[in-house]
Amino acid sequence: MRADAQRNAEKLRAAAAELFQERGLKVPLKEIARRAGVSHGTLYNLFGTREALIDEVVAGLAANRLGEAAEHALSFEEAGEGFAYYIERVCELQATDPAVADVVSGRFPAAERLMAICGQAQEAATRIIERAQLAGAIRPDFTGEDLLLFFGTNASLARAVADTAPDAWRRQVAFLLQGLGTGTAQGPLSVAPLTPQQVYEVMGRLASAP
Repeated sequence: MRADAQRNAEKLRAAAAELFQERGLKVPLKEIARRAGVSHGTLYNLFGTREALIDEVVAGLAANRLGEAAEHALSFEEAGEGFAYYIERVCELQATDPAVADVVSGRFPAAERLMAICGQAQEAATRIIERAQLAGAIRPDFTGEDLLLFFGTNASLARAVADTAPDAWRRQVAFLLQGLGTGTAQGPLSVAPLTPQQVYEVMGRLASAP
């Protein structure tokens, strides 16, 4: 890559990182090019697609933040406390970092690095759930798909009230954690959990809703 092209690529990466974290991964590419001070065509020439730019700019950041949350959750001696920490931390990231909120939704299947990170995050979440269930801290019929769907609805809530009630997600998390505790009144559920494919379809619709 020529020196001028390298400079333009760095400008685009920096502008994309700023705008993705400010407004999420759907921000118009023309705005990224404008903030970087280059043409729209230059962006396409250097990166080709939105997904390629996302993989270049966001994948590493998302992997670090979600990985740190999972690693810390698994380090708790009390598995139930680790589970609660993980839920609260991911929901906090969704409320404060629109880019991470979009990553958790898994709504950019053509971004291969990003989708791999989503898969790793889901595997880690499953370990956190199973560890809490083995410890008797949460009810045994809660699944990774249930958690993913909760994250999807939390992301929609966080977007909707970002300017009016930015901490509203904390109340919903509190209800979830109290409802999952084995000390609460429980009975068999009459509805089966969604399949992974169904969850991603629902989350895609939630993410695209106005």
